[in-house]
Amino acid sequence: MPDLKDDKRYANTLARGLSVLRVFRPTDNGLGNLEISERTGLPRSTVSRLTFTLCALGYLTHGRHHDKYRLGPSALALGNIAAAAFGFIETATPIMQKLANDTKTLIGVAIQDDGEMLMVKTWRPENSATIWLNVGYRMPVLKSSTGAAYLGALTDEERRKLVALLPGDQATECRSLSIKSQDHLLANGYMYLTGDDRFSASINALATPYRPSEFSEPVTFLSGAAADVLTVARMKESVGPKLAGAVEELRRITGQNYSVLLPV
Repeated sequence: MPDLKDDKRYANTLARGLSVLRVFRPTDNGLGNLEISERTGLPRSTVSRLTFTLCALGYLTHGRHHDKYRLGPSALALGNIAAAAFGFIETATPIMQKLANDTKTLIGVAIQDDGEMLMVKTWRPENSATIWLNVGYRMPVLKSSTGAAYLGALTDEERRKLVALLPGDQATECRSLSIKSQDHLLANGYMYLTGDDRFSASINALATPYRPSEFSEPVTFLSGAAADVLTVARMKESVGPKLAGAVEELRRITGQNYSVLLPV
């Protein structure tokens, strides 16, 4: 984000510290300074100072001298406070759990985080052994149904801000997918990618955006499963309309009487 980094109000040290916290994933069994340096692109000496400070403040924990870093109690407290502030998740839970059970697919909510779509909540079908996504899973914006649905709900200004986060010059591709998604969302209420347009050939997913009153930008509700379980025909005939209907029900309950694509 060169426009921000050149702004005198931009606190670069704070941004670097937050970038350290963002690299942790649910599947990690702790990270060392070298691993954090590789994930953030920051020099190891810088990472060492940041992890020391974050440990002192409780955002990271570091049990022994050679132990790896893990998210600490301050990070957990902040996450719980943030989650509690987003009431739409609690309201959506009975609706989305029923949808997961009815469709036998994973239902989730993803947000845009640093140019990727980040899974922040999931609802699994009851009595289901394994489903392919967990909280903390990341997806590319331009190669996922989740990202496409998110793009379709953005204003021109929101899309320009997103392009600044994406690697390389992807403005044209972003604009093209945004138009395609808008058309599909307006016609069907959901969006999906197929074939080479998606980043994983083994998984099919579809998604629809929702603008919480607590957020300044959309989130995306998605339904996903293995491609042989969630076929394109099944997405069109059953799961897609059900997902769109579930999000429309949430929109009605939360008093959002406007188009899915209309910003607050």
